[in-house]
Amino acid sequence: MLYSMTGYGQAKAQFGDKTIKVDIRTLNGKNTDVRLKVPAAYRALELDVRKKVLAQIQRGKIDVSLTIDSPSGEENYAINKTLISQYFKELTSLDTELNASSQDILQMVMRIPNVVSIVAEDISKEEKAKVAEVVDLACQQLIAFREEDGRPLLDDLTTQSGIIKTLLDQVATHEAARVENLRARLTANIEKELEQERIDNSRFDQELFYYIEKLDISEEKTRLAQHLLYFNEVLNDKNSVKGKKLTFISQEIGREINTMGAKAQDTNIQRIVVNMKDALEKIKEQIANIL
Repeated sequence: MLYSMTGYGQAKAQFGDKTIKVDIRTLNGKNTDVRLKVPAAYRALELDVRKKVLAQIQRGKIDVSLTIDSPSGEENYAINKTLISQYFKELTSLDTELNASSQDILQMVMRIPNVVSIVAEDISKEEKAKVAEVVDLACQQLIAFREEDGRPLLDDLTTQSGIIKTLLDQVATHEAARVENLRARLTANIEKELEQERIDNSRFDQELFYYIEKLDISEEKTRLAQHLLYFNEVLNDKNSVKGKKLTFISQEIGREINTMGAKAQDTNIQRIVVNMKDALEKIKEQIANIL
């Protein structure tokens, strides 16, 4: 099972005359980064909500928005009448200099900090439980979204890794010709340097064997096949968080492909390596979206 890092979940429920709603959005990210927005009335629940989200949603940029819709609004406000009266009297005494009406002065007063304040209300156990329930439902919706979004990613990654395996199998069909080409090229170069002088064939074969051994790609082929096998094992295992592990494996796959290309000394194998790199780049792009 494969999960995308991108997802969206929403849930809401009634509690008395309130509608509690939770929206959760996730985007790609190397680490887990939670940004939480809650109304002042639920500020005391912020830590609990954060813990609940982190327990269910791993990795990525996570935006959580908790809102309340009620006839009285999200928050209850209180007016500090004493403070308003004091400010009003002081400013009214300056009305000649200010050249302002009583209404203008009142508007000025209402903009002063602490004149209007939010009244903190105690949250009942029942309301806390309802908020937790809505958060859980939103997380479940998000996880379902991630799973659905992960199916095409799984198909594409399976396809691209299969392309690399098919290309790897094609390398063997060119290896015999590759050795002959290397031998012919080395012979031509030596003859040119020695100006057609007699060559010791026994010595030449020893040197050729050493040269070809240095350019041997059998180990790279074996390791690449093993990496591809492991890649697909991880891709299809039950662990929901596998993006980082797949990233590490893809790096190893790239290392073997690059080494094979550097040693190849053959145009046909070089073309195969280029196509392998193309498939690997597509794999890396998709892995960036995986949980």
